[in-house]
Amino acid sequence: MSGGLPGASKVRVLVVGAGPAGLMAAGRAAQCGALVTVLERNPKTAVKLRITGKGRCNLTNDAPLESFIEAFGPNGVFLYGALSRFSPADLREFLAKVGVATVVERGGRVFPASGSAVDVAEALERWTLKQGAQFIKRCRARNLVVRDGGVVGVVTGEQRLIPADRVVIATGGLSYPQTGSTGDGYKMARDVGHTVIPCRPSLVPLETAEDWPKQLQGVSLRNVMATVLLDEKPQASEFGEMLFTHFGISGPIILTLSRCVVPLLGQGRVEISINLKPALSEEKLDARLVRDFRSKKHFKNYLPELTVRALGPILIQKSGIPEHQPLNLITVEQRRRLIKALTDLRVTILRTRPIEEAIITAGGVCLKEVDPRTMESKLVKGLYFAGEVLDLDAKTGGYNLQAAFSTGWVAGESASKPTPVE
Repeated sequence: MSGGLPGASKVRVLVVGAGPAGLMAAGRAAQCGALVTVLERNPKTAVKLRITGKGRCNLTNDAPLESFIEAFGPNGVFLYGALSRFSPADLREFLAKVGVATVVERGGRVFPASGSAVDVAEALERWTLKQGAQFIKRCRARNLVVRDGGVVGVVTGEQRLIPADRVVIATGGLSYPQTGSTGDGYKMARDVGHTVIPCRPSLVPLETAEDWPKQLQGVSLRNVMATVLLDEKPQASEFGEMLFTHFGISGPIILTLSRCVVPLLGQGRVEISINLKPALSEEKLDARLVRDFRSKKHFKNYLPELTVRALGPILIQKSGIPEHQPLNLITVEQRRRLIKALTDLRVTILRTRPIEEAIITAGGVCLKEVDPRTMESKLVKGLYFAGEVLDLDAKTGGYNLQAAFSTGWVAGESASKPTPVE
C-alpha cells in the first residue's frame, strides 16, 4: 500500500478500459505513486459490471485457492501468483474499506450486501479517483505505439497520441458489446505481435432443437442434475438451478455446462439430460411411485407432487400416460417410462446463443506470452494485460470477476515500478 520511491521520477501509466480490471489496475498504480490516466470509451465506468448478475454482481467466491484454480481449467495455474497477491479475502477486505459490505451466499458466492452492482462500480471509481488517477471518458484507444521493443503510448480514435511509460490493456472480451466490450484489446495485442487464442462464447445460454423447452419460457427448476452427452457418452454434470427460455435453456448450471458444450458442437450429437430427482436412485423413486400409485387420483392431478406444475404436460407426453388415468391403473411399463422422463429428460443442443449474449468470452491473449508474476507482456516491455482480455475463463460463481480484480491489482502494482521487472 506504500507510495512511490522517494526522489524517483513518476512512472506514467496509461490504463485502457475502466471495467473492474482496469479500475483496480489504475487505482493500485496510482496508490503506488504512478501518474495514472484511464481511457474509457463509454461516458461512465464499469458499464458491464453495473449489470452483472442481473444487477446483483457475484463478486467472488470463498472457495479454497485450489478449488479457485480448478474453476478455470488447465489455464488456472496462471492465476496462482495473482490470487496469492490479491485473494478473495483481500478483495472483501478492500471492498469493506471502500464502503461495500459483502455477504456469502449458497455455493460460496459473494455478493454486495446491498444487492447492487452499481454500488460496487461507483465505489471502485471513487477509490481510483481518490488515489489520484485521472479519467478520459468517451475516448477509444485504437493502437499501441512501440519503439525499441517497448511501449511508449497509445493512439486514440481521434488520432491523438497519449504518451506513456507503461500501458495496461483491460478492455474486456466480446460479450455484451453494447457495454463497450468489442474486442479492441485483442486487435491492439495482435498488432504488436501477441498471439490471440480464437474467441468463443463461455457461460452462454443454449438453443435446443425441441420446441417444448421454449413453451416453458420463464420456468425454473431447482435441485436438478444436468449432464452433457456426446453421442450418448456423459461428458460433464452440474447440480443446481436451470431455466427454460424462448430459445432453449439457461440458468447457472447450464451456463457452467456451456463451457463443455462449445467445443463438442460439430463433433456429434450433443444432448443435455435433466434428472429432476437426483436425490433418489431409480429404485427408491420406483418404490415411491409404487406407494403413491395406490391412490385413485388422476395422473394429471398427481404430477405437481413430483415436480413443478408447468412440466406436467411434458411428463404426460413423455410417459404416454393419459392425463385422466387413475394412478392405481398405471401399468409397470407406464411407470417405467415415467421414471425415464423424470431421471433422463433429454434436450438436443443445436448451438449456443451468440457470443454477444455470453456472460464472458473464452480465448484471448495467449498466457504463454504474459508473465504471471507481473501481468507484463513477454514480447513488449511496459505492456501489461488484465482481466477478460486474457485467455482465462471459469465456471459461474464469482471466479471470473475475482480474476479481473486480481490481475488488475497485480498489473497496476507492477506497472507503477520505475524500472521494468525482469
